[in-house]
Amino acid sequence: MTSIDATGLKLSSGHGDPDQALAALAKVELVISDCDGTLLYTDKTLGEPAKEAVRNLTAAGVRFTVASSRPGKGMHSIVETLEVQSPFAAFNGGKLVDPAGWKTLSAHWLPRDAAQTALQSLERDGVDAWVFIDDQWYITNPGGEYVPLERRTVGYDAVVVKRFEDIDLDSIEKIVASTKDAALLQRKEAEFQDTLKGRAMAMRSQTYYLDITHPLANKGEGVRELARRAGVALENVAVLGDMGNDVAMFDVAGVSIVMGQASADVQSHATFVSATNDQDGFAAGLNGLLAARKGR
Repeated sequence: MTSIDATGLKLSSGHGDPDQALAALAKVELVISDCDGTLLYTDKTLGEPAKEAVRNLTAAGVRFTVASSRPGKGMHSIVETLEVQSPFAAFNGGKLVDPAGWKTLSAHWLPRDAAQTALQSLERDGVDAWVFIDDQWYITNPGGEYVPLERRTVGYDAVVVKRFEDIDLDSIEKIVASTKDAALLQRKEAEFQDTLKGRAMAMRSQTYYLDITHPLANKGEGVRELARRAGVALENVAVLGDMGNDVAMFDVAGVSIVMGQASADVQSHATFVSATNDQDGFAAGLNGLLAARKGR
């Protein structure tokens, strides 16, 4: 990877023209960031360097918003702390929310048959499944290993049900499969990409979480719509992320900045590689963008 002295960032191995990358970074008008693993530290906290970087970005006239696999309610603290004024994307882009009044602007629901297929398959393999409908989080196993982490992440408790068939399967916005067996989750991802093709998306948002959403509920489509609503051309949008579910937005935005802990495959899709999230890679990314703007 080639260091770009003006920014402190490194050029990804997938992008070989430093001058072109730097020029694209300098003309960014809208920044959209993933939350967990990117904007936030691994312990789910929001660091002071990130807060300062967002303040400096907005002071420079560049708009900022977020796109996450979280439900909208689970992004409330982040949006308020960073004083996000623009619409943001929840459920991997499946729902767009206006922070003014927390109004839903658009939403995509899983087809009922796709939801049933996924839930039955996960049950057969003994993988914990969670169902999200609007801002409600439904589980059947309150003792699931990752339930405490998700509770801390989204900031509210799950609703325990005996079986998912007792809730409205026509209104599901996201199913999450959670297990510490990363290899099993990778196999389930490949399985669902085949069995749910055309009906749903299946992408890991963490090594221990697999998100199943409507085909249009992906971060690439989310970024397209957020840019359209902001009146900003995609070539003038920068995105930041770290996982496979962020690649869809890397592929549509003019500039992408990946965190240093991301896999080599995910890094290859980005324009720039920053430090890890725990080494303030998010703040370094925004600071690099601002340095490019000053030097243009």
